[in-house]
Amino acid sequence: MIVPRHYEDLKIMHENTMPCRAYYIPASHEMGALVENRFSSDRVICLNGTWQFQYFESIYDLQEKFYEQVYDCSNFTQVEVPGVWQNYGYDSHQYTNVRYPIPLDPPYVPQENPCGAYIRKFMYQKQEKAPKAYLNFEGVDSCFYVWVNGTYVGYSQVSHATSEFDVTNVLTDGENTLAVLVLKWCDGTYLEDQDKFRMSGIFRDVYLLNRPENVVYDYFTTTEIQEEQAVITVQASYRGKAVPTKFTLYDAEHREVASQVFQENTGTAYTHKTVFVVKEPNLWNPEQPYLYTLVLETEGEVITDRIGIREISVKDAVLYINGTAIKFKGVNRHDSDPVTGFVIGLEQMKKDLQMMKESNFNAVRSSHYPNVPYFYQLCDEYGFFVIAEADNESHGTQSQYLKDSSWENVSRRWNERISDNPEFIPATLDRTRLCVHREKNRPCIVIWSMGNECGYGCTFEEALKWTKGFDPTRLTCYESSFYRSDRRKYDYSNIDIFSRMYPSLEEIQEYVDKKPDKPFLLIEYCHAMGNGPGDLEDYFQMIYQYDVLCGGFVWEWCDHAVYQGQAANGKEKYLYGGDFGEEVHDGNFCMDGLVYPDRTPHTGLLEYQNVYRPARVMSFCQKTGELCLENYMNYVDLKDYIDLVYEVNCDGKLLEKKPLTLQDSVWPHQRGTILLDITVPDCGKCYLKVSYHLKHRTSLMAQGSMMGFDEILLENRDGRNQQTIALLENQEQKEAEAQVSETDRFLSIRSDTFFYVYNKLSGLFEQLSIDGEELLETPMELNIWRAPTDNDRKIKQEWMDAGYDRSKARAYDVQWKREGKCVRIYSTMSVAAVALQRVLDIKAVWEISNRGAISVKMQVKKNMEFPQLPRFGIRLFLKEEYENLKYYGLGPHESYRDKCKSCSHGLYDATVEEQHEDYIRPQENGSHTDCDYVMIEKENQTVIAVSPKPFSFNVSYYTQEELARKAHNYELEKSGNTIVCLDYAQNGIGSNSCGPELRDEYQVDEETFVFEIKLLFRKEE
Repeated sequence: MIVPRHYEDLKIMHENTMPCRAYYIPASHEMGALVENRFSSDRVICLNGTWQFQYFESIYDLQEKFYEQVYDCSNFTQVEVPGVWQNYGYDSHQYTNVRYPIPLDPPYVPQENPCGAYIRKFMYQKQEKAPKAYLNFEGVDSCFYVWVNGTYVGYSQVSHATSEFDVTNVLTDGENTLAVLVLKWCDGTYLEDQDKFRMSGIFRDVYLLNRPENVVYDYFTTTEIQEEQAVITVQASYRGKAVPTKFTLYDAEHREVASQVFQENTGTAYTHKTVFVVKEPNLWNPEQPYLYTLVLETEGEVITDRIGIREISVKDAVLYINGTAIKFKGVNRHDSDPVTGFVIGLEQMKKDLQMMKESNFNAVRSSHYPNVPYFYQLCDEYGFFVIAEADNESHGTQSQYLKDSSWENVSRRWNERISDNPEFIPATLDRTRLCVHREKNRPCIVIWSMGNECGYGCTFEEALKWTKGFDPTRLTCYESSFYRSDRRKYDYSNIDIFSRMYPSLEEIQEYVDKKPDKPFLLIEYCHAMGNGPGDLEDYFQMIYQYDVLCGGFVWEWCDHAVYQGQAANGKEKYLYGGDFGEEVHDGNFCMDGLVYPDRTPHTGLLEYQNVYRPARVMSFCQKTGELCLENYMNYVDLKDYIDLVYEVNCDGKLLEKKPLTLQDSVWPHQRGTILLDITVPDCGKCYLKVSYHLKHRTSLMAQGSMMGFDEILLENRDGRNQQTIALLENQEQKEAEAQVSETDRFLSIRSDTFFYVYNKLSGLFEQLSIDGEELLETPMELNIWRAPTDNDRKIKQEWMDAGYDRSKARAYDVQWKREGKCVRIYSTMSVAAVALQRVLDIKAVWEISNRGAISVKMQVKKNMEFPQLPRFGIRLFLKEEYENLKYYGLGPHESYRDKCKSCSHGLYDATVEEQHEDYIRPQENGSHTDCDYVMIEKENQTVIAVSPKPFSFNVSYYTQEELARKAHNYELEKSGNTIVCLDYAQNGIGSNSCGPELRDEYQVDEETFVFEIKLLFRKEE
């Protein structure tokens, strides 16, 4: 073996790397903060680009010293760095969540450890004023060895941290050879078991920094607010000798605020210190991200940074930032791109942050590792609170084999192998320090997180202790701290915030009721997998009910997938776990974001935006026209942030629409009023809709951007939808009496314009023919099944065990009568599956008018032995030519009983094609709830469904069986029909793929209920 086995030695995390320091890019003169153009600095040599690469399935296959200057690279291929070798066509992608991709045998990894050899030739000329050269790698997975010009430079691990080497003495003027050996696994792999695709290689930027002999090497800025002034303290240490250093502070308009020189600072790790006092400072917060510029000047070098003045505190278990009790409206975010994988550039990050800002997020958790340094600088600039998390997750220890597999035993034993193992204290501390030191100067970071899902123990006690000692200006959290030990009492004294994943509302209430001494943070909640989440509004209400709750971070931002081009049918092809032949994988559990891999929004993102809108209508008095608004922002006056537009619609018709401007201040968390002068019709279902639009352009959002809306049902004499009444009454013209004939199997109802066949065995219609044209492609069905959503994953098997996916209707007794202008059919029915007892007992009354309208009223009784129903309704298979629809209800996109806050009531025109929400793993989608009627149309024929009570419907070209059967959206095949589901209700969505069970109020689990629907058929002449 040509390298030492550092990769299995817990005592060696790094060799010859520079000490941890704050991130910055120096220059020879002031060039600004170098966020978006950092490689334009004259002190940077960028080494990104084309490298020579060779992949080896085992480190033992690497016999030759490829790093020697004279090595023949003719067998190497050319690849782009940054990149991951799985995207080069080597090895294969693998997605796992909890389980390790290797045996659980720390610190050892498989003997046949894959590796990649990289070679980069570059030109270098020593600079007289900057003779020192430092080689930086910002991200390499999992560990790597470095040589320059055939000389060994060093070793490092911790994939998402910066490794810096002094290469001054090994560089030569002219051409140089940089060689890097990257291993797929190392002992650090046991601490990098995050829920993500596993990819390998040099996946972040590589560059050289040219610097003078004597420079400011590290510095730490902190801010303190004192009444009408702020105190900024800068501590620093030097590389080489301490040299005269000038510090200048500028405001956002680049006006000089103060200027200082360093003074010695004995007794601390930082040898020098300076203090600035800023009178009447502008404070930094996500809504007003005001930044000062700090310029550090020494002879031959300038470092430019930005400072945000803010102060974080906890009082009486309430979190305050700048004296304001805040709520985190946050999201968890991985570095993930379907094409580039872990390789995330500036524009990709800006796109994410822009969409987050447009969707009313104010916070990001860097789950579960440090992002590239300029991500945090962007959060400073655009305004996001950040939880910065160390690259530490040993979740796989939870999957160890235990004879006693009870949760109590698993949770107790989880800690022992790594997190409560003293041998891992150095590695845990190292990962914490690398995270904290690099980003300690970023104002956006308000909380340090020690890692994710590792259990708890001595390693985290030490990491938390060091963090609080080093940086008392920020708060700490670590979610897995709730684990306990049988061996000793754990120390939680250095944890500032109690954070939990996916607690139920009841668990949160229990915490609040105990009058705790720490704020409560939902560090992950509302699992946004597939069609979800469905419980955002419930958590919003809970969060804003109690000051001790400081908000939460939705899991998660984007679906993780690997783009594979177009399938044969032209659809985009995305792959997830198990699609690469992995032995161990976790399927599509990585498809759990608010946006698709290409950043197209899920409807879950639209739901989030409106749940967390900047303001809410608290009341509206029709008599006085007084509208009461509450400001849900943390810092800005509502009148300075938004303009309003109100509209009144009745039965879907827009009656008036006008802009509104707030004249009076509405301060954060306060209420204000505005007067509306509206006219409400005497009859009809009328709504007032108030929408909120961004008042002024920002760095990420256009003026007028829609930030959310409220909808208020207005009162009048008759609040029923008048079109619904007309359809329900459907006044009979003089029509001939329909004729009825009967056999043992069928009832046939015939007139001059229609012919219906009712199956006495099933209790449902077999044929529906209008003017000789058959509407139904297959017989009508009673439907209690849906294609399981990802958030149904925990109840799906229970549903299938109950036979819901194969249940059929049958009739026991069928009687018919002619009553007035209609025929009524009375039937006693049930729904059951083979080998199982009845799920439902039903008494149904069908009414067929002489004009052909069909009404049904079903009185349903559920056997409560069975679980909640996925849905209850009628399913119709119409001809595919029925391709357009018009409906009155919640739209324009899908809605469910617990996922409908982003929709509003109206009359919508759409196509059947547009109803399909194309989740990458197919599942139930496209439902519309709280509807009065729907019209499904083809060229000259319309099928209408209407009900006296609001109902749900779904119209699709895909059967629920097809959606449940196929693993990927590009595999879906249309049925050849237009399938119409008319539902009493559908089960809610929830977030039980990872979160708590669906709340009772969203379950279709009543013991008795009544379902009414009327079908009308119109044919254009």
